[in-house]
Amino acid sequence: MNWSNFEFHNPEFLWLLILIPLVAVWHFFMRKKDAAVLTMPSIKGFKTDSLLSKLKPLLYLLRILALVAIIVALARPRNVSVSKKTKSNKGIDIVMAIDVSASMLAKDLKPNRLEALKKVAIDFVDRRPNDRIGIVVYAGESFTQTPITSDKGIVKRTISELKWGQLEGGTAIGMGLGSAVNRLKESTAKSKVIILLTDGVNNSGNIDPRTATELAKELEIKTYTIGLGTNGMADFPYSRDPRTGELQFRKLPVEIDEDLLKEIAAETQGKYFRATDNESLKEIYDEIDKLEKTKIEEFKYYNYQEKYRIFIFLGLGFLLLEFFLRNTIFKSFI
Repeated sequence: MNWSNFEFHNPEFLWLLILIPLVAVWHFFMRKKDAAVLTMPSIKGFKTDSLLSKLKPLLYLLRILALVAIIVALARPRNVSVSKKTKSNKGIDIVMAIDVSASMLAKDLKPNRLEALKKVAIDFVDRRPNDRIGIVVYAGESFTQTPITSDKGIVKRTISELKWGQLEGGTAIGMGLGSAVNRLKESTAKSKVIILLTDGVNNSGNIDPRTATELAKELEIKTYTIGLGTNGMADFPYSRDPRTGELQFRKLPVEIDEDLLKEIAAETQGKYFRATDNESLKEIYDEIDKLEKTKIEEFKYYNYQEKYRIFIFLGLGFLLLEFFLRNTIFKSFI
């Protein structure tokens, strides 16, 4: 029996077990009245210490055991097995459009913007077990790194392998947004979301960001935009050391087209965020996670296995055994 799934349907009847010690005490004091008394001047010649006389209290024990079994049966012992089934009735399809231009190597976030983003984005994916997610990357152009999928392993691996230098230089915000919209236009999900992250201004590409915004609005795709970078100056890569090939950094002003990002978010019923350090970036993804919750319904199915019958049979068995013994073996002592 699995005791973790065991319960009494009517546990209040177990209070009757308090009567058992009282019944035992009553039997103890009343036992002499249960036997016939014969007054004799002498009991010499009578054997009074037979085995049957010593076992006579067994009749009272059987009656008490029968009472205990009946009380337990009244409390309805049973095993309960519970099976659960979850149903998502408001699925969300999410596309993360990520800027992978060289400026994402700036060191105002630790160890740099791209690595900080990858860690936070993977944590975000882990918190979305019931949604489908796709990855779009962009710099001077854009392409789909991972189509929308429910395989979180693939999505996280894609994010962890992101690196700069895959695309030509520049920041094509319009193309990044357009590619994300294109991924979601055939989606049948009840909610469609784009998380667009950039650390610069739109300076390349052949798609106007506002055109892509209008398309997202028409398709009812909510867009959250994130401007990534500190306020003021930051260490940006500007060249490679000709001897070692290592990137060289220098202080440059941080430029983010916040007006454009705010406009994209407002037109699509989304929200604009500014991440100036690792902690604020994490808080932004935490907030988006809370804003876009998948509604999950959990159904529980209970299967009850009643166990009271065995106690009824035990109780009746004890009573029948007592009746049989009282009227056969112990008959001469009653």
